[in-house]
Amino acid sequence: MTPDDYIDNLTRIPLFSMFEPAALRMLAFSAETRLLRTGDVLFRRGETSDGGYVLTVGSIALVRHDDGRSPSIIVRPWTLIGETALLAQSTRPAAAFAREPATALKILRPLFHVVLEQHPATAARVRDFFRRRLLDFVCAVGAESSAAETDARRLT
Repeated sequence: MTPDDYIDNLTRIPLFSMFEPAALRMLAFSAETRLLRTGDVLFRRGETSDGGYVLTVGSIALVRHDDGRSPSIIVRPWTLIGETALLAQSTRPAAAFAREPATALKILRPLFHVVLEQHPATAARVRDFFRRRLLDFVCAVGAESSAAETDARRLT
């Protein structure tokens, strides 16, 4: 795969699709490459996040429970894992394990912030992206809350 193919694939990820080419190039070539064998841990549930990962090869199982249940989600190449961790420190809500040999780009939060500082147009687009996500979330929670209130009134 050529560097241009690599960057084209990153644009398949919604967050990165709005990046200016120079910002995306900076992000891609400054990220750390992680090679994983089957069963290797990418991160554990409850760990403090330090950034996000872009899966480029293989598959990763995201597991929310420690009781042996099936994986909650299986992700495939060109998926961003830990999107929110690019912006702020958080606790990982799930563990991530390689289901097969895999390769992931680790994008540390400070790198992401430097890219945004050096590319203000990209930073503005990223701000709008997360603003829309937050508004969609608030609307969804409001709709669920209204439905629950309606159901509660019917029962009384």
